[in-house]
Amino acid sequence: MRSPQVEAATGLPPKVTIYEVGPRDGLQNEKTVVPAATKVEFIRRLEAAGLGTIETTSFVPARWVPQMGDAEEVLAGLGADGLGRRRPALVPNERGLDRAEELGLTAIAIFGSATETFAQKNLNRSVTEQYAMFEPVVKRSLADGMWVRAYVSMCFGDPWEGPVPIDQVVDTAERLMDLGCHELSLGDTIGVGTTGHVHRLLEALGARGIGTDRVAVHFHDTYGQALANTMAALRDGVSVVDAAAGGLGGCPYAKSATGNLATEDLVWALHGAGVETGVDLDALVETSVWMAGRLGRPSPSNVVRALAGA
Repeated sequence: MRSPQVEAATGLPPKVTIYEVGPRDGLQNEKTVVPAATKVEFIRRLEAAGLGTIETTSFVPARWVPQMGDAEEVLAGLGADGLGRRRPALVPNERGLDRAEELGLTAIAIFGSATETFAQKNLNRSVTEQYAMFEPVVKRSLADGMWVRAYVSMCFGDPWEGPVPIDQVVDTAERLMDLGCHELSLGDTIGVGTTGHVHRLLEALGARGIGTDRVAVHFHDTYGQALANTMAALRDGVSVVDAAAGGLGGCPYAKSATGNLATEDLVWALHGAGVETGVDLDALVETSVWMAGRLGRPSPSNVVRALAGA
């Protein structure tokens, strides 16, 4: 079978926006630097497969994340196609924003932490200090008419601190959204979340005025729970899901983080439930097989393995 049997499921949105993170979050932890030209082709193949929103790169210093040291080269290769509202890039601070603005980007993402240890390791800031770093970035971006997303990492568990209280996550999310960000992405950075936890967190966010219309979810598949957690979030009203083609991913500062939810696995489940994504699954699988070849290893995506084998 090349596609699932469609049996419409109740309680799901009619359409889901997939926020493709493969070119950035998917590749950032690769030890071997992927050439800029390969990244450009990867993004173009994802576009051709129907992925509307693709996070292209990150403006972090190359000494922090060497894989993302070619942001300008990647965006030069994409030309005008890399600058629109649906081609965001990660921006950690004002210097990163300077680089993004010089290139004409119109959409960015900032990356905060709900826990102290990860904030120090990832940002060299405390949780409290991160807001002071992000505030001018968001203020300037909004003044220039840019779209801004806020990631919150370690929403469901932290490898150093253990379980993360829901109120702690909500406090962080509220502070970031109060800066004026348009969208909030909840990150299960080490993949320990469960469906009940997802429901309670979304409920707590809603009680603080952050509705699911402004929330995206970002699950890693360390314990095989990413798809189940995503479907739980969709039933609670979320309609934007982060995923990475081929299940690529990891985090350079949290070694226990494994790959992201595979875009193919998500698309198979959604199409089978009668949910529209706009994605051509065969073309997406072909793209992930192609990238796996460039990386020298098979894709961890179940759907990629099944369809590529077929």
